[in-house]
Amino acid sequence: MNIPSDLKYTRDHEWVRVNGKIATIGITDFAQGELGDIVYVEVETVDETLDQEEVFGTVEAVKTVSDLFLPVSGTIVEFNTSLEDEPEKVNTDPYGEGWMIRVEMNDLSQLEDLLSDTAYKELIGG
Repeated sequence: MNIPSDLKYTRDHEWVRVNGKIATIGITDFAQGELGDIVYVEVETVDETLDQEEVFGTVEAVKTVSDLFLPVSGTIVEFNTSLEDEPEKVNTDPYGEGWMIRVEMNDLSQLEDLLSDTAYKELIGG
């Protein structure tokens, strides 16, 4: 299982890559594996400001639909529109081409609440 050490993680199986005040967010390799084949990603919150833990979208797999929770509060500045035509990128490259949103963070201290790669591995029993 792929769990990059340069990312932060949530208990809801999202990952966060930080670049200044911008956080790129997606779901983890573990999450996409549990969901199975992803057929649709819906994010209708672009340009909205949301609080930490609010639902920013949904991911639909063959078996289920799951809410996506925002790891840090901020304004959603971008959705990976390539997922509209190729949602399977979340399965094939969850940490690269399969990223979901970019957020301009309001409170950088919230990053301290997120899990390290080691803590995330422990969470999923790795």
